[in-house]
Amino acid sequence: MASVVAKQIQLMSIEEIVQQALTKGFLTPTMEAEVGRICDSAAELSVEEYMALDELMGALLTGQVATLPRKQFINVMEELVLTEAIARVARVENTSNTTLDLGDVAAYALNRLPPLYATTEEGASYQRQRARQELHWLITQQVDAAIAHNLDRPEVFPKRQSLGGVSEDIMGQISTLLQAYAPTYETTLAS
Repeated sequence: MASVVAKQIQLMSIEEIVQQALTKGFLTPTMEAEVGRICDSAAELSVEEYMALDELMGALLTGQVATLPRKQFINVMEELVLTEAIARVARVENTSNTTLDLGDVAAYALNRLPPLYATTEEGASYQRQRARQELHWLITQQVDAAIAHNLDRPEVFPKRQSLGGVSEDIMGQISTLLQAYAPTYETTLAS
């Protein structure tokens, strides 16, 4: 069944893969690999393909699209909590002068939710569907509790250092993605 999903992705264009990533909110390793294969096999990318890659880059930068790690398994609960946390944190930050740490909010909620591991795309789809039907209320409740906890917490350690520098990691991922999949992007635009 996993090979069926991989073959379906292989039949997609860069624009279709980017649209799917924007719709779903994440870029799977299979989708990323297919974009790379298309870029590697093409003599030259079209303006539309470059525009789609640019749109993907912007979505990765803003967090609208998350990259899924290259693991043998994934915890679907992580992506569901992160999606919910991004939306709710943005709402709080837009309506107040408060800045919340997305990582703290997600970690707090994840520590209170059951993991939903999957090893295949089909398994991940099943877990997502199951979570949306049976656990959405619990995810929402825990993200809300995490935000409330984060808002009520005094700033005891104002100079805390996060694990691995998340913003640098995202920029590094984006830079690597561009270098790998569109090495002539900037030179083509300058021409």
